[in-house]
Amino acid sequence: MSWKTAVIVPILKPGKDPTDPQSYRPISLLPVLSKIAEKIILARLNDHLDNHKILIPEQHGFRPRLSTSHQLLRVVEFIKEANDRNQCTAAVFLDIQKAFDRVWHSLK
Repeated sequence: MSWKTAVIVPILKPGKDPTDPQSYRPISLLPVLSKIAEKIILARLNDHLDNHKILIPEQHGFRPRLSTSHQLLRVVEFIKEANDRNQCTAAVFLDIQKAFDRVWHSLK
């Protein structure tokens, strides 16, 4: 079995018609060794990124102990502090749909 070959097991959703393919939830079963290896590699990669200060402190979302909720709290605190000093605050938020799919992957 290869590292990323999954066995897909269809699980019937509760109360759904068993003859309808849409009534099933696909569950992927991955080899245990690949999952262990991924956890080890991820831990080492995160340590390397932290120890060498490769990512900016504002980068959240996929980092351990730093979620997008933490980033939202930072924005709220920034606005609150500016308000306490009677300063104007403006923000621009972009949600680019399928952003990764639109990147020119040939650029390096």
